[in-house]
Amino acid sequence: MKYILLLALFYSALFSMQNSDKLFECTKIFKERKNELLVELERIDEQKQALNALKTATEELLKQKEAKLSLKEDAVNAKLEQVSQKEKSIQAMLEKNTQILKEIKSTKMSKISQTFAKMKAGAAANIIADMQTKEATSILQSLKPKVVGKILAKMDPKKASELTQLLAK
Repeated sequence: MKYILLLALFYSALFSMQNSDKLFECTKIFKERKNELLVELERIDEQKQALNALKTATEELLKQKEAKLSLKEDAVNAKLEQVSQKEKSIQAMLEKNTQILKEIKSTKMSKISQTFAKMKAGAAANIIADMQTKEATSILQSLKPKVVGKILAKMDPKKASELTQLLAK
């Protein structure tokens, strides 16, 4: 029994030596892995700092571009407002000029009408017969019907008929 006990003690000592060697090997592996992880953490930290620096620079650049864009938008809006004001001014001038032109044409037509109303029917008929149809029609429209009748009676029947048809429209 002593022999078995001694043998058991011997084997337990032998196994404990092997276990301590294995324990030493595990500790060594864990330390190496810890060092590798520390290096990896350091590399990740550097990349994180670089990424943050890039993010900050990008945000700053974006802010600058937005500021420039805002200035350009303001300039464009100011130009657009100027163009709009000039357009309104031109439109007002155009309307005013159109009104003045209508008044001038009306005055001119009135004077021409008065002139033809005072003329003898034969002389007026000869002049109107030589005119373009559109102008002759506008002159006849401005005269009184009695005067138009006298002028058309003194005209060539074909020309009188053409002018009468245009007056009827």
